[in-house]
Amino acid sequence: MLMPKLNRKKIYEHLFEEGVCVAKKDFNLKSHPEIKEVSNLEVIKACKSLASRELVKEQFAWRYYYFYLTDEGIKYLRDYLGLTEDVIPATHKVMRAERPVFGAKSAAGGPKGEGERSGYRAATEKATEAGPGAAPVRHGFGRGEPQHQ
Repeated sequence: MLMPKLNRKKIYEHLFEEGVCVAKKDFNLKSHPEIKEVSNLEVIKACKSLASRELVKEQFAWRYYYFYLTDEGIKYLRDYLGLTEDVIPATHKVMRAERPVFGAKSAAGGPKGEGERSGYRAATEKATEAGPGAAPVRHGFGRGEPQHQ
């Protein structure tokens, strides 16, 4: 599809930054929700062009196109946009979650072991009896049998 080079560059920049591109299957939409000043049709057709060259993986579900950048696509867009090797898409960045130090107090500030299995084993607050006959027997939930009291 013929489109201005500036629009194609905006689409490719967005795809490289995010690593994915999502487009609703609405060819009459004036502009794409994430890429301003570019029509939704141009985004779909540019990404389908990349998909035909196997630079992105295309997935379609519930009237939405999902395009995922492949390793070959990253190399191609890096060359097309003139980016260095240290620039990578957001989907390829490793996000490390902060984990607490081993042996530290719990997040609530209580002593270690509070809220563990051992808390259920303590018999300090048992108010009812356990065993047969402790729970009341309730009849009458069958096929019309009168309820006994």
